[in-house]
Amino acid sequence: MLRSLLALPVIVAFAFAEDKPITVKVGDLSAPVPAGWVSEKPANRLRSYQFKLPSGEEGFADAEVAIFPESSPDVMKNHDRWKAAVVPPDNVTPEDVAKVSKLEVKGAAITLLDMTGTWKYRERPQDPKSKEEIRPEYRVIWAIITTKDETTHIRFTGPIKVVAKHHGTFEAFLKSLK
Repeated sequence: MLRSLLALPVIVAFAFAEDKPITVKVGDLSAPVPAGWVSEKPANRLRSYQFKLPSGEEGFADAEVAIFPESSPDVMKNHDRWKAAVVPPDNVTPEDVAKVSKLEVKGAAITLLDMTGTWKYRERPQDPKSKEEIRPEYRVIWAIITTKDETTHIRFTGPIKVVAKHHGTFEAFLKSLK
């Protein structure tokens, strides 16, 4: 009998303490990462943080939040470049779908550019050799966060429906920077 028990596979379960919440640093500000954001290894060295926001629906890609420190503070130059990466629906101009807004948090000015359409994604947008991926029916929200010492860009992307699902949490995250 002992020999037959030893032949059975052993299943060991471990209970781990909850991981400590991640705090994102943006210049001299910081904010805790919202529940449900899954931390990922940044895709490249230009990103300080990267998070997956699960779609929760079959057939829809997850959304992503990527944080780029030490970025250009030139709002208009960035907006022009970013608008060129989104192809709006037929008979509509980029200016028709580009929504610019501002948020104020203590110690920073935040400018948001929110666009929907077909996103021409490039892992390295400044590199002409970087392969372009076409992502239809996407929503891309760029945030330029300017503090006294640094400018950080945050990009929130995903299928329109998935970004809409997580938009409130994203905006609350930005407003929670202190």
